Amino acid sequence: MSERYEIPDDLLYTKEHEWVKPEKKKYAVVGITDYAQKKLREIIYIELPHLNTKIKTREVLSTVESVKSTADVFSPVSGKIVEVNSKLLDHPEMLNESPYTDGWIAKVELSDPAELDKLMDADEYRRFLEELEEEKTEEEM
Repeated sequence: MSERYEIPDDLLYTKEHEWVKPEKKKYAVVGITDYAQKKLREIIYIELPHLNTKIKTREVLSTVESVKSTADVFSPVSGKIVEVNSKLLDHPEMLNESPYTDGWIAKVELSDPAELDKLMDADEYRRFLEELEEEKTEEEM
């Protein structure tokens, strides 16, 4: 089931389909997963967070607009926004084309690195997606 989606082993994940790449236990780079970008389809606009903004876990980090819908991207960690991927403003399609590399959204300076321990690793996220797909299949019957 989840083989249809790219899920890098070196990242952490949320049930809202954000990914986190910890850097030196002090920073976290955040983006949306391959699953999320495929569900949104063609992304045409992103609202990025402001630099130096303090954010808490599960607060809206950014908003992504696609031809299909608008979706909030929630912060998987608490901290301060220290960098944003401003290339996305002119090229929001990078979220579709390269969600894990060129399509990162923001870098957060962690206020509580222990929050990383609450996120799913790649195997847990794969199982979570398989359960989601199974639920959808059952609903369609």
